Amino acid sequence: MDFKELLLREEYLFIKTNPRLGNNVILLGIGGSYAYGTNNDSSDIDVRGITMNLKSDLLGLTEFDQYVDDKTDTVIYSFNKIVRLLLECNPNTCEILGMRPDHYLYLSDIGRELLLNKGIFLSKRAARSFGGYASAQLRRLQNALARDTFPQSEREQHIFNSVKNALDDFMRRYEKFDHGSIRLYIDKAENSEFETEIFVDVNYTHYPLRDYENMWSVMHNVVRDYDKIGKRNNKKDDNHLNKHAMHLIRLFMMAIDILEKGEINTYREKEQELLRSIRKGDYQKEDGLFRAEFYELLAEYEKKLDYATEHTMLPDNPDLEVVGTFMERINTRVIVGDIECKG
Repeated sequence: MDFKELLLREEYLFIKTNPRLGNNVILLGIGGSYAYGTNNDSSDIDVRGITMNLKSDLLGLTEFDQYVDDKTDTVIYSFNKIVRLLLECNPNTCEILGMRPDHYLYLSDIGRELLLNKGIFLSKRAARSFGGYASAQLRRLQNALARDTFPQSEREQHIFNSVKNALDDFMRRYEKFDHGSIRLYIDKAENSEFETEIFVDVNYTHYPLRDYENMWSVMHNVVRDYDKIGKRNNKKDDNHLNKHAMHLIRLFMMAIDILEKGEINTYREKEQELLRSIRKGDYQKEDGLFRAEFYELLAEYEKKLDYATEHTMLPDNPDLEVVGTFMERINTRVIVGDIECKG
């Protein structure tokens, strides 16, 4: 497939005509399953890109983070936003810098320069960031399976584990947390429809309302996700489960490459057969549960990630001075009108 022909289609005309995009775009590429090499006949084509911030964003009152077109599954990040996300080794943006060469639909000189300098963003943060995304994928699997196959008391235990993990992720963002405490636990249910249920004891003082709201939103979303989808009784739901399982393993693969080799490899050529096998359902049993081999594979990659994290040569954090100098140099060219992009 010639992906570059996509840009000639009418539905992608907005990339040329939108004043935020057009000549300001520095990179366009193929994302999603095609980028990973795990696509099948039902896979959509996703487009990912980067566009420069305008002079008014840098010096004036305008702001811009990203452009999203749902009809074409296109997401184009601003330069400033993608730098911030890359500093955290965000998987969705790291993969934009590790595409196969023929998957780039367009690269300006600035786009090429960003690719040449992608190493300045890599650090041990990849273990936390990719590991966090992988944990989220695992929770989705556990949630779906527990919702469909386990009695209520066991489902409640899975919800508890998922909520606790989500809460732990939230707390890790706040290293100096001294506003009080929260305790989650399972006890005999007060709800007559349950055998057991999750309870919470909360004791906070002088806690920012927005942070409090975000914390409760994290826990609420986990519980909501358990209940919003009914019984898994058709092929479509199985496909979603297997896709989650595949992405779980893929995230580990990418994180290990970053930590061991200092490389971002979005296209998983060597592991393509394994990932496609997981997506096809080869690791799923007839009852919808996953075979023991899948969890053995998962445990193996978890060990590899732990080892890579412990022995990586990458720094704990990116060198902010180096990244800042790079960012300032590029944005200065925008301010003085020195950048020429061809959309």
